[in-house]
Amino acid sequence: MTNSTGTGSNAGTVRVAAIDCGTNSIRLLITDVDPERGTASELDRRMEIVRLGQGVDATGQFAPEALQRTFAACDQYAEAIKQLGAERIRFVATSATRDASNRDEFIAGVRARFGVDPEVVSGDEEARLSFAGATQAVTSDGAGHPTPYLVVDIGGGSTEFVLGAGSVEAARSVDIGCVRLTERHLTDDPPTASQIAAATLDIDAGIDLAAKAVPLEKARTLVGVAGSVTTVAAIALGLEGYDRDRVHLSRISAETVRAVADGLLRSDHSERAANPVIHPGRVDVIGAGALILSRITIRLGLPEVVVSEHDILDGIALSLV
Repeated sequence: MTNSTGTGSNAGTVRVAAIDCGTNSIRLLITDVDPERGTASELDRRMEIVRLGQGVDATGQFAPEALQRTFAACDQYAEAIKQLGAERIRFVATSATRDASNRDEFIAGVRARFGVDPEVVSGDEEARLSFAGATQAVTSDGAGHPTPYLVVDIGGGSTEFVLGAGSVEAARSVDIGCVRLTERHLTDDPPTASQIAAATLDIDAGIDLAAKAVPLEKARTLVGVAGSVTTVAAIALGLEGYDRDRVHLSRISAETVRAVADGLLRSDHSERAANPVIHPGRVDVIGAGALILSRITIRLGLPEVVVSEHDILDGIALSLV
């Protein structure tokens, strides 16, 4: 998390606040965006694991305690936005909110805290925002990654597949996410071979569904974003503590991704919790997230994944100008 004090933005920039509320986490980015250059100067970035999607796959509605956790984080974010004087706010809500029958309670709570309604974006819009945020960093890192890019955003409830170069060519969101698959299949600790096999079938079916809309075989660079991917990268890099700068734009071989996923699925809760790079809120679901990434690498046959710490949150911020 990066914090800054003071209010107001520099001449020519617009201070914006982007909030991404997903199935597992809620994140905030406050940044000064230069509309002419398309660049951003980050002031505050933070994340809380609130597990808003707890049980939604089974019950079809938000649990009261999940709403309570989410609104507590929203209160903190609203205070940060007020202190830094953001001029524009966009709150994007993703997969769990599309599925919940009591989403009106959630919408009213967000409106009361931020003065804006959460946008329950379509899967395709979610994908496009992820692509904009991720590719801005990858195209400017000087490594000359070949295009088209396939940006993969592995969330709690869904995974977005977005193919493009300078702009999006094709996109699809499918209902394979680390929370959804853990709740549906990986119920033992560690999961059994049959549970892993069932989850793998679900993941492969989701990839097949994405492939009907997105020509995956055209991808030349795989770009992975969001917490499951960045956590896998931190484990692969052998970090002693999570280091966002080390993770950002790291290149993890497909073979290493598969090894990390296998190790996580063989470990139990206490072993995963002992790894300092795994956020406590991801300990129960990181095995499923890693398995999703592993199956995607196998399907694509590309040698590595480029990991970006910039994702849908950065895309939301850019969309405000």
